[in-house]
Amino acid sequence: MISLIVAVSKNNVIGNNGKIPWKITGEQRRFKELTTGKTIIMGRKSFEEIGRPLPNRKTILISNTQNIATENCTTVKSLPEAFELVKNEDEVFVAGGGQVYNEAYPYADRIYITVIDKIINGNVYFPPINLDDFIKIYEERIDGDVSYTYYTYERIKR
Repeated sequence: MISLIVAVSKNNVIGNNGKIPWKITGEQRRFKELTTGKTIIMGRKSFEEIGRPLPNRKTILISNTQNIATENCTTVKSLPEAFELVKNEDEVFVAGGGQVYNEAYPYADRIYITVIDKIINGNVYFPPINLDDFIKIYEERIDGDVSYTYYTYERIKR
C-alpha cells in the first residue's frame, strides 16, 4: 500500500522556500505514530529540511545530486526506483515534498492529511484531493492555539 502523509494549511501550502512554514505543538504526533517502524520515501529538499534520517524508520531519499547511504537511509534516483525497493512491504509512506507528492499521487492508495486551520503563505502546495477517487474514512479535530484536523482518505477501488 502506498500512503501519502502530509500536513497542509487551509490553502494547501506545505512549504515555503524549502521550509515547513509553521511550528505547531503536537501536530507531528500522528506522523510519528503512523510511520515508526515503516519505510518513508521523500525528496532531497524534504530530507534537508529534517536534516537526518528519522529514527526507527527506513528512509528512501530520491535525489539526483546526493547519495546518502547510512544504516537506515538509501538514495535512489526516481520514485519508480523507490517503489521497486518497497514492493513487498505492507504500507510505505511518501512524505514530501511537493514534486514527490505530485508524482506519487496517482499511485496513492491512502492519504493521511493534517489540515491546519490557517491560511499560510508559501510556494509549495499539495495537490487537491479528488473526491471522485477518494473517500474520507477518518476525521479527528485537535483544538489548540492553532487547531488542526486529521483526515484519512482511501482510494475508491474501481
